[in-house]
Amino acid sequence: MRTTALILGACAVGASARMEAFKPSKVALSSSPRTQKAVLDIRGGAIPQATPVIGVTKATTQVSKGGGVGGIDTGLAVYFFFWYLGNYYYNIVNKLALKAAGGKEGFPMTISTLQLGVGCIYAIFMWLAPDARSTPTVTLDDIKKMIPVGFCAAGAHSSSVFALSAGAVSFGQIVKAAEPAFAALIGLVVYGKQISKAKWLCLIPVIGGVCLASVKELDFAWSALIAAGIANLFAAFKGNENKKLMETDGLKERIGSVGNQFALTTLISFIVSLPFMYFKEGAKWGEFVTLFNENPIVRNNLLLSGLYFYGYNELATMTIKKTSAVTQSVANTAKRVIVIVGVAIVLGESLDPMKLLGCSIGIGGVFLYSVIDKLVGNV
Repeated sequence: MRTTALILGACAVGASARMEAFKPSKVALSSSPRTQKAVLDIRGGAIPQATPVIGVTKATTQVSKGGGVGGIDTGLAVYFFFWYLGNYYYNIVNKLALKAAGGKEGFPMTISTLQLGVGCIYAIFMWLAPDARSTPTVTLDDIKKMIPVGFCAAGAHSSSVFALSAGAVSFGQIVKAAEPAFAALIGLVVYGKQISKAKWLCLIPVIGGVCLASVKELDFAWSALIAAGIANLFAAFKGNENKKLMETDGLKERIGSVGNQFALTTLISFIVSLPFMYFKEGAKWGEFVTLFNENPIVRNNLLLSGLYFYGYNELATMTIKKTSAVTQSVANTAKRVIVIVGVAIVLGESLDPMKLLGCSIGIGGVFLYSVIDKLVGNV
């Protein structure tokens, strides 16, 4: 985790000329001795002065203990900031790569798979580099038990990428906001989990909001709607399978950290995605290689999207681990609003009043779904 924030700040340096307007600005923190001592180093060596550096204080690794300036937990605030920033820029560069590669008729499966591959390279680097991250001590049996989670993660990611290649990013995100509806249904039908009547009622504005947003979506495409729905299904299965997995006796200790858990899931997801990439777009692999080599928009944005995707997901995992359920709900709601509105503005997507109304109703329903039991009790 110690270099995740560094990657999110530094990976924008290699963006293509078309991405100049989207690059995040450098973050400069205090140069006091105390902060300088906590500035990230690259595996035991000094960072050259020309390298963009994101300063992270010791509070970042101690967010669960509180503290900060003026009662504000500065460490947790840093986590939130880079989680949001990474998610925001991922959606932009991912869309640029997909569009430059031909959209849904191009190479969405290849791009989604290689994004996971970029994350795998980073994860392996973190294990091999001195003093970076301890390697997990999982057994072959543990890996076998993790395959369902990795498979669902791969399905959720590739379906999301296809949805974003087929339609507007904002529309895809609105549909993905309906994930609780899919999670509730899968949890009840497949895993026998009961949810309160209050939560079932909260699904009405969630589904209604998505339908309302779809009515005025200028870039509406059934393929985008269906793919985003499939992504929600995979995400629902992933959440339930992950919960079952972590109940395995001693597994948490063998994995070692949240970062290792996400790294292992990413590795499995990448391996699982390879045969699907081959069967769907393998015949066009030579064409993609030529495009990758000759088109810097595809190349740079694909690499950046892989780094952003891995970085913001790991930060999200770390943030969620250290916050309450209500805080997580507020954070996810705010993140979706920022991504939907911000990305739509940057990419010039439609922001029809009816679409915004549907978005507001849907996301408001998701937030209410997350906190309703605490407000009225489990009825």
